[in-house]
Amino acid sequence: MPITLAELAARIDAKLEGEGDIVVRRVGTLERAGPDAVAFLSQARFRPFLKTTQAGAVILAAADAAATTRPKLVHPNPYAAYARAASLLHADAPPAPGIDPTARIAAGAVVDAAASVGAYAVIAARAFVGPRALIGSHVHVGEDATIAEDVRLHPHVTIYPRSIVGARTVVHAGAVLGADGFGMAEENGRWLRIPQIGRVVVGADCEIGANTTIDRGAIDDTVIEDDVKLDNQIQVGHNCRIGAHSAIAGCVGIAGSAVIGRNVRIGGAAMIAGHLTIPDNTVIAGGAIVISSIKASGAYSGSFPLLTHQRWRHVAVELRRLRELAARVAALEQALREQEGGDT
Repeated sequence: MPITLAELAARIDAKLEGEGDIVVRRVGTLERAGPDAVAFLSQARFRPFLKTTQAGAVILAAADAAATTRPKLVHPNPYAAYARAASLLHADAPPAPGIDPTARIAAGAVVDAAASVGAYAVIAARAFVGPRALIGSHVHVGEDATIAEDVRLHPHVTIYPRSIVGARTVVHAGAVLGADGFGMAEENGRWLRIPQIGRVVVGADCEIGANTTIDRGAIDDTVIEDDVKLDNQIQVGHNCRIGAHSAIAGCVGIAGSAVIGRNVRIGGAAMIAGHLTIPDNTVIAGGAIVISSIKASGAYSGSFPLLTHQRWRHVAVELRRLRELAARVAALEQALREQEGGDT
């Protein structure tokens, strides 16, 4: 959507320095943006590109404003301002209301007249689809499920019965919300399936990545609070709770009944054991393995830095000897204490 710099500055709450009547149509990088694009600077390592950029304007912090003669939009958080600009310039077209002739709408289901239901989608009995919701092709919305206003369900999303998806939430292709949690009881060498009777409840303004799975609760609900951002291919086990404004990167596995606080950030491929708690404002590095509750918020890492294969083999040998070495050191310290006691 074309927009003048003056209007863009007002929309993203930035201070305009330079010509306000320049029209921009897209966002771009400092290296490759043309005169019709607005670029941004949020990291010092890209600062040299300010001298050579061909962008029509640059979003940056006040401390960097003197480094370029280009028109600029000055903002204390350039990356957030860029996100707002990108949302304006590359806004998704609003879905056209209506139900595709191939879609199946069960008796008793309610689909708002302003909603859009794509080809071969299924809306099961007593489900509710709210105003301006987009139900993509081949989406399945189960019985008694609730899809709130302005939700976007991309193709092949599956929403199991009784699940709730809050307003303006986006669920990407292939995600599954509300499948059975992994609930089994062992008896006489065999497994008994435990019915999973809880729901999945997703708050407003969330984003759930492609092929991510969120299991419904065994008894209580699995809850994803407002403004949670989940990347692709994440597994969220039954009865988990993820606090508002948390962000979790791809391939993270969260076992059942884990409680994750608000404003938590978890790096890719981290593994979170079940029945533990992670406090608000915690940061967990990618690849970390969390096996017990974290008592105090902070930044935590649990993966070993990358080594060459030969170095890793040497380190592995030493790691296997640590217990033996610790016992020998303890014995030597005890012998030294006894000797010092005898000398006195």
